[in-house]
Amino acid sequence: MKISGKTIGKGNPCFIIAEAGSNHNGDLNQAKALVDVAADADADAVKFQIFSAKTIYSKKTPMPSYMLENELADKKETLWDIMKDNELPRDWIPILMDYCRQRNILFLATPFDIPAVDECEKFGMEAFKVASFEITYLPMLKRISATGKPIILSTGMANISDIETALAAIKDGGTSETALLHCAIAYPPKASNVNLRAMDTMRRLFGLEVGFSDHTMNYIADVAAVAMGASIIEKHFTLSRKLEGPDHPFSLEPDELKAMVLAIRETEELLGSPVKIASEAEGELHGLARRGLVAATDIPSGTVITSEMLAVKRPAYGVHPKYTDIIVGRTAKCDIEEDDIFLWEMV
Repeated sequence: MKISGKTIGKGNPCFIIAEAGSNHNGDLNQAKALVDVAADADADAVKFQIFSAKTIYSKKTPMPSYMLENELADKKETLWDIMKDNELPRDWIPILMDYCRQRNILFLATPFDIPAVDECEKFGMEAFKVASFEITYLPMLKRISATGKPIILSTGMANISDIETALAAIKDGGTSETALLHCAIAYPPKASNVNLRAMDTMRRLFGLEVGFSDHTMNYIADVAAVAMGASIIEKHFTLSRKLEGPDHPFSLEPDELKAMVLAIRETEELLGSPVKIASEAEGELHGLARRGLVAATDIPSGTVITSEMLAVKRPAYGVHPKYTDIIVGRTAKCDIEEDDIFLWEMV
């Protein structure tokens, strides 16, 4: 699959999405600052969330317990009110897209209603990200698919049947390029609940590119996911965890986001090639630090060589130690000094 000219899949660099989400706090300048942070960290894309409280939640929806436990809301607030406060104004979409072009980073968004899909399509967004919560919103999946753009589908809380149903809806809509992101929905999840091996299951069952959308408090899981073959990483970030808002406390700060990207790129280098041979970099020590046959004592020309006359020492420039039994019993053709490296022409 390709997004903005970048190939996503085995043998290619992991596609890193810096998830700004709703951490703009309703301030366009703060949203642009988030773009700057993502671009400076060398992420491939920065992603925002486009929702309206009116179309996403009933006003009677209970407050999630994690928000109360982490003092992200008080008992007088409703979830609807919080979502209303964190809406991204739709007229920001072209402004942020243009700013992303200036900063040479791809703009992505997660739509939470069909009008948001149409608005992103109108302004030329190059791919769509679908949140885990929306995997059962089949009409929106079909509308996204009808754009023909690549889709990145998060699968938090989903079982295999949920994913099959969502992929069938996407197929009906017409898009052929889809990737799946494993995700553990909790804010933050415990390490024991992350289950990165589920990526292998999805890859095997669906034959699609698979990645990881992360809500943990650091980036260890992201590096581990890349080591396991994740093609895409999505990670929340913020300007500061001290800012007010539901997602800030569970997001990376700018220096941490940059460190995550560097760690992922270094991990990709560390993974390297599956071919098991001595590398070019190992060339000098390959000879100096391995062992070969050397003379344990002075051996005059014409002497029949015994095992006591031989030692196995570094370097490995001469006869390999595995040929010791072949050397023993042969006759020295020249004077051999103690610690001389044994060569075949000496016997």
